[in-house]
Amino acid sequence: MHDIESLDDVKKMVDTFYHNVQKDDLLGPIFNSVIENKWPEHLAKMYGFWQSILLNEPAYSGRPFPPHMKLDVTKVHFERWVALFKANVDSNFAGPKADEAIARAKLMAALFHSKIEHFKSQGPSLMDR
Repeated sequence: MHDIESLDDVKKMVDTFYHNVQKDDLLGPIFNSVIENKWPEHLAKMYGFWQSILLNEPAYSGRPFPPHMKLDVTKVHFERWVALFKANVDSNFAGPKADEAIARAKLMAALFHSKIEHFKSQGPSLMDR
């Protein structure tokens, strides 16, 4: 196995991960109901997001958190997301960039979970922003 070194590697990482997410009993229904038939658009955003992070190539601009803010997800969902992400990367890549992808995914999951819980605790008016 090799490290994540190119856009093709990023695409493989993203495609295989989201293929597994779509089939997952816990995460699949959530992702599939929100994304519906817009998977190509979502995957393209994810290519750009991870390309920017891992390859230091500016391919993503935007705010990744707002689309997730109103999801009815808990710590269990984020733990499953991280477990699937790590298993996917570990089965396809090895090296510093692969390790960085896993570390970044863990940080992102913790941050998103924390922010979602914060917004939930503030009540519906804050969630409607």
